[in-house]
Amino acid sequence: MSKPVVAIVGRPNVGKSTLFNVLAGEAISIVKDTPGVTRDRIYADCTWLDMNFTLIDTGGIEPDSKDIILSQMREQAEIAIDTADVIIFIVDVRQGLQDADSKVADLLRKSRKPVILAVNKVDSIQKFGNDVYEFYNLGIGDPVPVSAASRLGIGDLLDEVARHFTPEQLEEDEDDRPRIAVVGKPNVGKSSLINKLLGENRVIVSDIAGTTRDAIDTEISHNGTDYVFIDTAGLRRKSKIKEDLERYSIIRTVTAVERADVVVVLIDAVEGVTEQDAKIAGIAHDRGKGVIIAVNKWDAIEKNDKTIYEYTNKIKEVLAYMPYAEYLFISAQTGQRLNKLFDLIDMVRENQNLRIATGVLNEIMMEAVAMQQPPSDKGKRLKLYYMTQVSVKPPTFVIFVNDRELMHFSYTRYLENKIREAFGFRGTALRFLIRERKAKEQ
Repeated sequence: MSKPVVAIVGRPNVGKSTLFNVLAGEAISIVKDTPGVTRDRIYADCTWLDMNFTLIDTGGIEPDSKDIILSQMREQAEIAIDTADVIIFIVDVRQGLQDADSKVADLLRKSRKPVILAVNKVDSIQKFGNDVYEFYNLGIGDPVPVSAASRLGIGDLLDEVARHFTPEQLEEDEDDRPRIAVVGKPNVGKSSLINKLLGENRVIVSDIAGTTRDAIDTEISHNGTDYVFIDTAGLRRKSKIKEDLERYSIIRTVTAVERADVVVVLIDAVEGVTEQDAKIAGIAHDRGKGVIIAVNKWDAIEKNDKTIYEYTNKIKEVLAYMPYAEYLFISAQTGQRLNKLFDLIDMVRENQNLRIATGVLNEIMMEAVAMQQPPSDKGKRLKLYYMTQVSVKPPTFVIFVNDRELMHFSYTRYLENKIREAFGFRGTALRFLIRERKAKEQ
């Protein structure tokens, strides 16, 4: 299923991030401090009346700015507009209608996408109600008065947004072909990889970073199975651009990863693994996708019999939060080892869909508990009653315990390692949900 994408756009300082945090829920600002997982989030999974969608926050659009950072923000906002199914255009009732608002409205009209006009900072209808009418002059529909800070009018706004979701976007996707997102920085060889697998130049390849403007779906058949490869424009990195701006480039990667079963993270062998690679891989990890780390341009590296081993260890240090990832050393240019990619994809997908019988899981759990006693605190010891698998993609397990507070992360990791020892689950994250249950309920 490809969820609808909703983008929040507008000029700077009209309250986009405040609205984003309100719609995404409080927790979005407090992201776990896991290495490689983007802390300064600009995308979030949201639900309104049982409808799921992906929300994107964008940089403020300054339509005529020559400033390099502001012009980059404008470019990234345009990417968000291209990617979005519905756009929330936010303006500020206290500043009134600005010339820049009209220019942003012109930009949005050209997109031919549904646009919902949100007039922010309307904390009191009595005080600001009449000022809202001024925004009819933008000519893009009825303004919806809201106050992001006071959480007023948010339900009305979301009702308007949801009216534009199509049944196709909200239904389960019946296309069961494996979907593989190829992600990575610009010039790492994403398009070259897909062209080589395809055997023809269908995706534009160029040395200019960011040539691939949109995510492109390419169907490739291998040994009688059809695969859909999703190519993305990579994350850009320019020395003149401040790091907080880099986050806007994540938009395409997020939407491609969202649609994929397996994510191939391409790393440049010559450049080595970077913090940016960790951010990209973190998006796939965060969403519980199957992950293959493909080190490209391997033909350009001088090697001895230890090179692959040493290189893998270096990457594993940076991507320590995803020890389950599979590794492949390739050359998109020469085709080196590309035949092994499909075997890895098939194996990872199989592991993503693997189900373990409850009886077997509980045997593993009891054995693990016997070998290493659960933690205790102030005389109270953790008791594990029962474990069962509740879903796949990624495999998700529920563990019933006497006290959730006593279930330390390290003990969960210990149980995960025991399950992996028994069943492998190579290439996929595992999720664990801890539930409390009193002994008498057993």
